[in-house]
Amino acid sequence: MSETTGERAQLVLAAAAVVAVALAPVVVAYLQLGYHGDVTASEEFDAPGRNADRLLSRAVHDAGREVPGDYAWDDREAAVESVRDDVEPRLDALRSSRVESGTVYRVAYNQSAAESWRVANCPGGPDRQFGDCEARRGVVVQERAGETHVLAVAFDVQVTTERGEMELVSVVQTVE
Repeated sequence: MSETTGERAQLVLAAAAVVAVALAPVVVAYLQLGYHGDVTASEEFDAPGRNADRLLSRAVHDAGREVPGDYAWDDREAAVESVRDDVEPRLDALRSSRVESGTVYRVAYNQSAAESWRVANCPGGPDRQFGDCEARRGVVVQERAGETHVLAVAFDVQVTTERGEMELVSVVQTVE
């Protein structure tokens, strides 16, 4: 091999090494960002859960808005029953809404999630601004000026589609 050919081979080898080093950050960035082969499909899979959350949110807000002024704190069980009665037709509509297209919703109240929300969001002690706070049958209520106010309602939602099944716990708050 001549001296010129050897120098050319070394130059090609050095250029290849520079290109490899330059491409390394691109490969690392690609691996860190990940690959989502079918973003539309994953969005379609999540859509029934978002639909259920929107429906539950509207139902709880409408039902909770009607309670203050109608129920004294001593009648809080009746207030909880009123909220559940007001929400039930919307739950029934959700349960039967998309059956013909292959989407099935199962919705139930979640007492343990309501209790967890109450513990995390209802302050205790002498500095609190409002009265007692209780979770009853999935509905969180609080005493304010002798009246019952609905703070949140907790649900278990199970959505079954042809693509799979998802389970959600939704706690819908009624107050700011």
